[in-house]
Amino acid sequence: MSAEESLNLIAQQNRRTRRELGGGPARMLGAWAVAWIVGWGFTYVAVQPGVAIPGWVGGVLVAVLFAAAIAYTGYVGARAGRGIRGPSRTVGAMYGYSWALASIGLSVIDIRITQFGSLTSDQVSLLWSSSWLLLTGVLYLAGGMVWQDKLMYGLGAWMIVSAGLSVLVGFPANFLVLAVCGGGGFLLASIVYFVREKTGR
Repeated sequence: MSAEESLNLIAQQNRRTRRELGGGPARMLGAWAVAWIVGWGFTYVAVQPGVAIPGWVGGVLVAVLFAAAIAYTGYVGARAGRGIRGPSRTVGAMYGYSWALASIGLSVIDIRITQFGSLTSDQVSLLWSSSWLLLTGVLYLAGGMVWQDKLMYGLGAWMIVSAGLSVLVGFPANFLVLAVCGGGGFLLASIVYFVREKTGR
């Protein structure tokens, strides 16, 4: 075969392998896009004046959507890592553990700060939204550096900018930032990765 035919064959096999293993990051990012856009979008609507929706409903919806996204991410990640050995598997596992450890640590910090009682409910909302956006951004920056993925690195930078914006706009607009900027960032990245999978680039 010519060099061009060989490259086309490699790209075709690459797309086929990704489909068999459950795809690349596109589907996982898509799941998180749905969780952020629907969950935080609903929460933003629920806290508007005159809306007869209990505040706890939004919290429950976000928790359910995030749990579903975590479960789906774990399933796809485990399926994609099936049969992989060596340094690549180790790096992937360490990156996954980093998310879990960082999430637990940040939860403890935010809960403890909230328990002090010196913050208003609006300030607590800003604390949680900005700190989680910041954590998400930093971990995506790290992932982009590890895998030399400019799109992942760019998504991390966008999340960090969104974290600052969520504080600047205040409550309750911070929920809108979470839905539009956070969820929108996941959605855009998902679309780009999906196009890359289809074109083999």
